[in-house]
Amino acid sequence: MHWIDWCIAIIPLIAILGLAVYSGRYIRGVVDFLAAGRVAGRYVISVGDMASGLSVMLLVAMCEQKYQIGYGIDFWAKIIVPAGIIFSLTGYCTYRWRETKALSFGQFLEMRYNRPFRIFAAALRTASEMIANALSPAIAVNFFIYFLKLPHTFTVCGVEITTFSFILVTLIILALICIWPGGRVSLLLTDTFQGLLAYPVFVIITGYVLLNISWGAEIAPTMMDRVPGESFLNPYDVSRLRDFNIFSLVVWLFSTLLNRASWYGNDTSGSAKTPHEQKMAGILGSWRSGFSTVMLITLAIMVITIMNHRNYAPQAKVIRDALSAQAAAETIESDAERRQVIDAITAMPEQRHIIGEDQPLSRKANLDTNVFRKVRDVVGQDGDGNFKLQRFRTLYQQMMLPVVLRETLPTGLLGLLSLLMIMLVLSTDDSRIFNASATILQDVIMPLRKKPFTPRQHLLRLRLCSVGVAGFFLTFSLWFVQLDYLNMFMVIMTSIWLGGAGPVMIGGLYSRFGNTTGAFASVFAGSGISVSGIILQQKWARHIYPFLQDRGWDESVGSFLAAASRPFNPYIVWEISPEKFPINSYEIFMIAMISGIIAYTAGSLVTYRGPYNLERLLHRGIYSTDGEKKLHSAWTWRNIMSKLIGITPEYTRGDRIIAWSVFFYSIVYQLGIAFAGVVIWNLFAPWPLEYWSIYFYITILLVPAVSGIITTVWFTWGGVRDTLQLFRDLKARVDNPLDDGRVAGQVSLADRFVLDKAAERKSVNANFTGKDE
Repeated sequence: MHWIDWCIAIIPLIAILGLAVYSGRYIRGVVDFLAAGRVAGRYVISVGDMASGLSVMLLVAMCEQKYQIGYGIDFWAKIIVPAGIIFSLTGYCTYRWRETKALSFGQFLEMRYNRPFRIFAAALRTASEMIANALSPAIAVNFFIYFLKLPHTFTVCGVEITTFSFILVTLIILALICIWPGGRVSLLLTDTFQGLLAYPVFVIITGYVLLNISWGAEIAPTMMDRVPGESFLNPYDVSRLRDFNIFSLVVWLFSTLLNRASWYGNDTSGSAKTPHEQKMAGILGSWRSGFSTVMLITLAIMVITIMNHRNYAPQAKVIRDALSAQAAAETIESDAERRQVIDAITAMPEQRHIIGEDQPLSRKANLDTNVFRKVRDVVGQDGDGNFKLQRFRTLYQQMMLPVVLRETLPTGLLGLLSLLMIMLVLSTDDSRIFNASATILQDVIMPLRKKPFTPRQHLLRLRLCSVGVAGFFLTFSLWFVQLDYLNMFMVIMTSIWLGGAGPVMIGGLYSRFGNTTGAFASVFAGSGISVSGIILQQKWARHIYPFLQDRGWDESVGSFLAAASRPFNPYIVWEISPEKFPINSYEIFMIAMISGIIAYTAGSLVTYRGPYNLERLLHRGIYSTDGEKKLHSAWTWRNIMSKLIGITPEYTRGDRIIAWSVFFYSIVYQLGIAFAGVVIWNLFAPWPLEYWSIYFYITILLVPAVSGIITTVWFTWGGVRDTLQLFRDLKARVDNPLDDGRVAGQVSLADRFVLDKAAERKSVNANFTGKDE
């Protein structure tokens, strides 16, 4: 990169780190460190969550996925989007979670179930979370190595150091600098600052790509050039797509409903001033992505077009050669084999695919097929050869984006993109390290101690735990080998917790019959299935399939799996192959979730002893600890729509405008017009492919871009305002030393005195009136 690019990337980074250090002066107690004192405003939470949720890994995973399946399947995803909007508008889970005032998710589990389950579930969730997220730094490091075309090793004072490990250690140290001074306060402030910086970068990069690559002449023809059943644009022609298909959307929708609260705790879900403010932050989340989604889509479309359109054939040849050489250097240990692979791919002629004359492309026959065939010819097709090819294919597909960007973007934009990637790494890695470390201390170590920490000891150990988790991220990224699509990897790893967590959290917040037996049963069932699936996926190519083949069992196992999946064809197809376990991560996840629901219900009903006191958990009625009264309005014909979308007397006029704007954009426009209206039209007059091209240009680029410009200005103003207010509120806040996550008798220690008094009043009233209130 040019020195201008380096300045663009480094100077804002120094400002971010300085803000993190400065925030440390506002930490007075454990609540400040873990939940920003519970005084954060809606915009600082929303903008911060946007930055922490948009990672390099997400960007790479999305481009990897869209390069395989395009955007036809996204049409059906419009069914899912309103579900999340409705959840936000109604405060589903979010409002009740904030009412519990739990400082961590484990504290909630102990209040709702018991202490042993708190420790067990916290350990399981943290293991799942850490394994799933620990790969993110490795993906980011590889991105920088491929993007900057760095050597794999360099020498300092005669000592050879791998570039991967050097960058990885540097990124982990930067993340710790953001965590150590102020914990959640540091993260909220730095994430918000990074989010505000990122908005104009999104606009600039998106504008450059769309101004330099023609939609009508290059993008649309490339997207339309697909075989029947694998359309990148026509949602009615996607039956042959595997892995990322309509069934994956069903799983996503089901998980969205079931696991809404499963990651709550030790994040920003408890940082707002009030439950209403937390709810509004969630509603604003429907708008906050703004231009970020448009940029992600644009970059994926750019990769598809440059790698497949004949206008970019020379550039695509350079990219494939460079990408193959770098991937081979990491995945093929033998010097002779690696040299053979690189020479064979370099010798391949430039591929100039002529749309309309050549056969349309498919997942099995495309311009990358010859690259993988050359690798297979060299490494062989035994267990070890299949493993090498799988590793090569995975790295090749994941690192295509940074190589394309390196060969496409000019000076200045390279620096802006580098800055954006650095910010995405920091905002995600620091949050994930912090969340995991807080869970370990709050929900595993603290419940096992008889003597509580002093506030000073507590804060020190929270910081030290973050160092330990950072060490795990470092070790895992150095040694783990990832063999599947990134989205599939994230699904299967998080399903270790999410497979059984949904019933535990939803049942805990909304049911009176759920109990500890059901909670244990749900987690054991869901996580057991997920762990079994991970083992089968990891060991399939090198051990399990060769074992079946040696004993002649491969055909019989293949026949059984094909028969089991046949009722669900073409969306679930279990075909045995030497490279990959036939049941994908989405399918394993679905089986785990269904098993968890059955186990929770059965376990709770079999051991049911009476209803749980939800009012006490949610601090309602006589159990209110801060004098807050929940405002509710009666149902009338005049307010029925307001009630349905969650509007309560707590809403100001501005809150109502925000809620209705989200409702009209998501439900009326996206679900009603852009989905239901189009479905009805196609029932009577199916659209040609050209119509779908225009449709996706309008719905995934044009309209979101216009709304993105508006929200960029809107959230910049709100983020700055709430950041300044956060400083003032933290300075004025009075700390309660008992509010540190401890629980006694299924009640938060910070609330124990007030709730005991409430219970006494309830008992007195019952004796006086002759009945329980």
